[in-house]
Amino acid sequence: MNLHQFKFIQEAVRRDLNLTEVARVLHTSQPGVSKAILELEEELGIEIFGRHGKRLKRVTEPGEHVLKSIEIIMREVNNLKNIGDQYSAEDSGTLSIATTHTQARYVLPMPVASLRKKYPNINVSLHQGSPGQVAKMVNEETAEIGIATESLVDYPELVTLPCYEWQHVLVIPPNHPLLGIADIKLEDLAAYPIITYHPSFTGRTRIDQAFAAKHLSPHIALEAIDSDVIKTYVRLGLGVGIVAEMAVKESSDQDLVVRPGGSLFGNNIARLAFKRGSYLRNFVIEFAVLLNPTLNKESINKALYASA
Repeated sequence: MNLHQFKFIQEAVRRDLNLTEVARVLHTSQPGVSKAILELEEELGIEIFGRHGKRLKRVTEPGEHVLKSIEIIMREVNNLKNIGDQYSAEDSGTLSIATTHTQARYVLPMPVASLRKKYPNINVSLHQGSPGQVAKMVNEETAEIGIATESLVDYPELVTLPCYEWQHVLVIPPNHPLLGIADIKLEDLAAYPIITYHPSFTGRTRIDQAFAAKHLSPHIALEAIDSDVIKTYVRLGLGVGIVAEMAVKESSDQDLVVRPGGSLFGNNIARLAFKRGSYLRNFVIEFAVLLNPTLNKESINKALYASA
């Protein structure tokens, strides 16, 4: 048995048992992938995958156990590489971050700049996606650290730690009727078209839950993943915007009236995610501490290995 076989099997599961796609991603041939998997099955004396003809259809019960062992082996192989990088090239390398647009646009610039100032030879690679995609990228080790508000806690293979707390705000065009109400209620807001985030982004779940709890059905006139897009359409008069507070800057948003929305929708917690049991290089930990100064190397590593 060898690491190539383990990688092929791991990737086969990630690619929904499509060996043509596995071969494409790993830059090899589909027959070569099939042969390597069959050879491992013969060596172990079990079927890892159930088949229909030559096509993989499902992971067998013994295959599930094999996958768990392969996950541990491949995680430790990656840890060995990171240990080597840490001690052979401590001040260089790539920090891979998976995050959403809101975090990348409004939260990360200053921490990234601070880290680059201390480690000028480090490259930063930002991978943007939905919260679910962020979790997947961290789990598949495309990224070492993930940052998002939704979904991350739903993945048991990840360790998540609080990063910071935030609330939604209302962005309202000048002269809008809502501005005549001192204490805006959900019932008031539901009377007008609303422009806010796509359901899987930036705390949208809390917005929907708040309206549902009051048995209200607001008119969502437009959904977007980009806060700047939401504000653009608010300026055009399409509705009242609901955005994350960190997306509102006094210097560029003076033409909009901003009202806090914490009392309407509650508070949200952005979280950091790491793959459970992974070895983090020092600059990865330092970046996490820049995002949440209450963390430190000991607390992060304790969480990573608590039940790895």
